[in-house]
Amino acid sequence: MTNEPTSADELLDAVGPAFSKLRRTSLLEVENPISAKDLSRTLVLNFVEELTKDPDREITVGSVAEFLAVDPSVASRMVSDNIKAGYLIRAASQQDGRRTVLRLSPQGAELMARFRRHQRSAFEYITADWPEHDRLEFARLMLRYVDSLAALSNRGPSAEPPRSP
Repeated sequence: MTNEPTSADELLDAVGPAFSKLRRTSLLEVENPISAKDLSRTLVLNFVEELTKDPDREITVGSVAEFLAVDPSVASRMVSDNIKAGYLIRAASQQDGRRTVLRLSPQGAELMARFRRHQRSAFEYITADWPEHDRLEFARLMLRYVDSLAALSNRGPSAEPPRSP
């Protein structure tokens, strides 16, 4: 890395720009490449896949809009694109028959499995020259970061951040 940050403030200031670069690395030409179009579709598919693991949770276009912080009409177009591509299906809500909910189709589940394999291949390719301990520690810390982010999301926007022990 050129111009590596030298102080704690410089290091922490560099985190935001680094996150903005992460998603673009998903287009690396590694095993099982994902098209740019399907990469954008995985935003919606990942949300539906994750939340439908809870059998009582139903995903609607409105919840997609809320999660992605986009206008409902934008979410509707994104969902419609996934349906036309065969990755999502609409189903009747089991909780309220007037509502339509979203489910992954078998093709959507396969795309997400292929995307996960691609993400792992990209991670392994990018970190190939790292010591094994560093690769695993980075993966562990990234998962911890995501878990902390999820915990904050579950507590709401006005919650105080957790304190270090």
